[in-house]
Formats: sequence, structure tokens, C-alpha cells
Amino acid sequence: MNIPENLKYTNDHEWIKVDGTTGTIGITDYAQSELGDIVFIDIDPDLLEINNGNSFGSIEAVKTVSDLFAPCSGKVIEINSKLEDEPQLVNSDPYGNGWLIKIEISNPSELDNLMDSESYKNQIGQ
Repeated sequence: MNIPENLKYTNDHEWIKVDGTTGTIGITDYAQSELGDIVFIDIDPDLLEINNGNSFGSIEAVKTVSDLFAPCSGKVIEINSKLEDEPQLVNSDPYGNGWLIKIEISNPSELDNLMDSESYKNQIGQ
């Protein structure tokens, strides 16, 4: 199971990579493996901001649909348009080309409530 050390993780299996005030958000390798083959990502193309802990879209796999939850609050600056035609990128490259959205982080202190890679490994029993 791939759990990069340079990311922060939520209890709901989202990750965030922080680069200055920009956060790139996706779902973990564990989450994509539990979901199975991903067939659709539903994020409103007009989404302007996300709020910590709230749903910002959903991810549909062959057997189930799961909500996507914001690891922190921020202004949406980019939605991964590749996922419209290639949602399976989340399965094949969850920490690379399978990212979901990029935000301008509005409250960096919210990141303090997220897990590091070791804590996340413990949560999923790795």
C-alpha cells in the first residue's frame, strides 16, 4: 500500500499535498483499492470553495458511490479535467495524475487536525 510521507490524511481517506498556500487533494491508494474500478467523478465544475469536513463531490465505482470530503477549507483554483474522460486515473495513479482538486488554503490551522502517514497507516491497519 502506497502512503507517501509528504502528505496529510483524513479519516475519510482523502489526502492533501501542501505547497505554500496551495493544497492538492485526492483520495488515497487504500480508498481507491477499496472502491474498485472507478467509473465517474462528480465535482461541480462551478465549485468555488470547499469547507473543512463538508462534501465537495462524489466518486462512483462499479459497486458503490462515496462522498468526497474536504480536508480543509479553501478557494477552488483547479479541478482535474482529465478525470472527466479518464476517471480510472484515480485507480492507477491516486497521488499523481489522479488528483481531484487544487485549492488556495484559507485556514492553514485546519491542517493540524489531519494525520501524518504513520497515523494513517495505523488507522487502516498497515
